Amino acid sequence: MAVIRTEHTTFDAHVPIVVVGGGACGMTAGLAAADGGAEVVVLERDATPSGTTSMAQGFVCAAGSKAQRAVGVEDAPEAFLADIMAKTRGATDADLARTIAHEAAPTIDWLMERHDLPFSVELAWRGDFGHSRPRLHGLPSRTGAELLGRLTRAAEAAGVMLTTNAHVVDLYADNSGTVLGVGIERPTGARETLGCAALILATSGFGASRAMVRRFIPDMADSPYFGHEGDDGEGISLGMELGAATADMGAFQGYGALAREPGILVNYNIVMEGGVQVNALGRRFSNELEDISGQSQKVLAQPGGVAWVLYDERLHASALRWPEYQQLTGLHATRRAETAEELAGVIGVPADALATTITATQAMAGGKGKDSFGRDFTQHPPLVPPYHAAKVTGALFHTQGGLVVDPNAQVRRADGSLLPNLFAGGGTARSISGPGVWGYLPAVGLCMAVTLGRLAGAQAARIATK
Repeated sequence: MAVIRTEHTTFDAHVPIVVVGGGACGMTAGLAAADGGAEVVVLERDATPSGTTSMAQGFVCAAGSKAQRAVGVEDAPEAFLADIMAKTRGATDADLARTIAHEAAPTIDWLMERHDLPFSVELAWRGDFGHSRPRLHGLPSRTGAELLGRLTRAAEAAGVMLTTNAHVVDLYADNSGTVLGVGIERPTGARETLGCAALILATSGFGASRAMVRRFIPDMADSPYFGHEGDDGEGISLGMELGAATADMGAFQGYGALAREPGILVNYNIVMEGGVQVNALGRRFSNELEDISGQSQKVLAQPGGVAWVLYDERLHASALRWPEYQQLTGLHATRRAETAEELAGVIGVPADALATTITATQAMAGGKGKDSFGRDFTQHPPLVPPYHAAKVTGALFHTQGGLVVDPNAQVRRADGSLLPNLFAGGGTARSISGPGVWGYLPAVGLCMAVTLGRLAGAQAARIATK
């Protein structure tokens, strides 16, 4: 991929707005641009839009939405902003955080009312991992695949042109930094060019690029990666070559409960509702509810880089509502035992240590005891036999650094000025997670994707239709 500097180029075709990437951000950007009266083409590298969106649970966090009010949740953008700043220890960009906090709910409302996406609030996430109120909005199946499918159908119904098998390999720009168009490569090797008045980069992060991970997140260079293989940072690289500023490139979303062999996440609701994690020595090693993203590194630091999620029949029955857990049980990737001693033998940990761990956890249930790791067990009943366990590791899910954008998702140069007609969102743009793993709030990834997508599409339409 390269930026080709030129003042005069003849393109094979021209369209007002080009969106690169057919994930949640790209499809939302296309919808917003079409709503703004602009003709728009979404270019997707793969044969079918999928990407990281389809691998996610599909939740979008937002504060003050109509869906929240419908179930009695009182929330407001300023409360969301306060939570963002607290979670990131004040180290994220306050202006971008304010924009996302105030624009996420209008984005959800717009998708529901104008484009018929039936979001509802997941009340099981009461206020965990930095969210002070239930803010996770999901579609009926609670899958990213449904979210992307509905966004794609809505975009096509709005007149957005989706072109698949279209890998953007070149970006044409003049000496002022104005984007003139893109070069596309087809699977056959054939090349074509497409001019535009505005370009939206909605590609991905760089989790699948081991070179970029080694450069920017060296601590996770050898960790498992759970994301789309196309998350190679091409959009970020193009933006950087054009002169865009980047920030927080060391930030990432981790996950400490990936069942590595089947490559399926273990739903963290199991832990939130009373489950614990033990290492190969049969002992707990952290407050499992302190940091859902940072737990990835805590698990990786254990012997062998693995842990077991330990839970009981009540939590097993509750988890069966989640598609991922249904897959795990269908693949026999969980274990069950009638006693602690039997479970220890099944999962290969010391029986006395596991029994001590379970007894200690039972003693803290209902807030009766104090946890040395600082976890509050007040709302949890004791774990009782039969017991269940799932073997997990820590993983890199999604990078959070990227191109710096303004409140309209327009890309900034290093000196703070704006590139004239370049926009970014999704994994291509810097998120609001601050500089490290500890600043990630649940569902912020898709929140950034659809919110910046809407803002980028609307502003690009204003530029392109002048």
